[in-house]
Amino acid sequence: MNAPYKQSVESNTRPSSGIKSRLNSILAYEIGVIPLPIFIGIAVIVFLSAHLGFLPKNMIGGLAVIMTMGVFFGQLGQRLPLLKEIGGGAILCLMLPSVLVFYGFFGAPTIDATKMLMKDANFLYFVIASLVVGSILGMSRFTLIQGMLRMFIPLAAGTLAAVVAGMLVGQLFGYTIHHTFFFIIVPILGGGIGEGILPLSLAYSAILGGTPDQYVAQLVPAAVVGNIIAIICSGVLARIALKRPSINGEGTLIRAKEENDKFKVKEDDNGPVDFRLMGAGVLLICAFFVFGGLLEKVVGIPGPVMMILAAVVFKYVRALPDRLEKGCHTFYKLVSSAFIWPVMIGLGMLYVPLDSVVKVFSIGYVMVCLAVVVAMTAAGFLVGNLMKMFPIESAIVTCCHSGLGGTGDVAILSAANRMQLMPFAQISTRIGGAATVIGSTILLKIFA
Repeated sequence: MNAPYKQSVESNTRPSSGIKSRLNSILAYEIGVIPLPIFIGIAVIVFLSAHLGFLPKNMIGGLAVIMTMGVFFGQLGQRLPLLKEIGGGAILCLMLPSVLVFYGFFGAPTIDATKMLMKDANFLYFVIASLVVGSILGMSRFTLIQGMLRMFIPLAAGTLAAVVAGMLVGQLFGYTIHHTFFFIIVPILGGGIGEGILPLSLAYSAILGGTPDQYVAQLVPAAVVGNIIAIICSGVLARIALKRPSINGEGTLIRAKEENDKFKVKEDDNGPVDFRLMGAGVLLICAFFVFGGLLEKVVGIPGPVMMILAAVVFKYVRALPDRLEKGCHTFYKLVSSAFIWPVMIGLGMLYVPLDSVVKVFSIGYVMVCLAVVVAMTAAGFLVGNLMKMFPIESAIVTCCHSGLGGTGDVAILSAANRMQLMPFAQISTRIGGAATVIGSTILLKIFA
């Protein structure tokens, strides 16, 4: 009598306990570090506020939009079977918002709030400045200087390889040398939209005639496609690095066994965070950005480049106390861990015009862009290995020359999970981009 009764009780309780277990697992599931029910509540609040036209048109409204989408799409991209192998979080956060904008998914309040944050308040440059200055001041002085000196040769070799490969493939698909070079290769290597495409559009309109807007529409697609290919290359390189430890620096650029102790910097991650020092670090980061703008007026070199050079000089001469450098680096770690995917959401919504990409999209066009980026990355890999650099890191840094400025560097490095390479990536993008803009303008005047 007892056995059948016991079996009956067990059969009645098992389904309910199974349902309860699944419910508990769902409730415990986290989006980022936020429990699912709380995240859903946040998303509903932001969506309803935007849909009903009550979303604040200020930094708070813009942050609510990009943070909510960034946390969700970033985690989704890292878990999808194929995308997670090639930097899916970066790709989804960059491209999916562009697709949604193209099909009119976002209303005016959402776009306006995001634009106010990213463009009017220039949150984008604040994030980039935080990443660059914080990472430079937090680096080993020896590693920084040696890395800068050694990366110029891989960068030059990569640029040359990119130009040759792009022109050869362009010829195969029927593009003229003039069009391939000035309207596909140059915008990919130009250093981004603000620092590359816009100055190029002004130069092209002055030399060839027409309006700058006309040339922006022709130049942006190549830069966007090249950046996407660079993100994929970065993700693939990170995957290769896991299988080949001998060529994987895990974020360290220089490979020299006799200097390993000098290149390894132990960080005190277990110590308490001094928020006063972090606040001082924010002030220093802003000061470096403003200082770069002042130097631009004097020497004529773009402010972001001067900001990088100023930070390098201050690091080299040890002009700042160690505790202030630590404050900058602490804030850099906050930004690099919390704001990368959200910033890419804003980029996708405002800086990646999908309609312009679609207009010129063809197999030949993509193959030229692919040849440019892959040739550059391969050259960085090979030359970096010859120069006692880790080939994976050298290839990723060289690949950043084909990124959309600082924004592209963020996407490319995050796809490889190597944000600590940001200073070298910025040098690759900014200095390489500035040289490309100046050189191509001179050539266009000669061959127009």
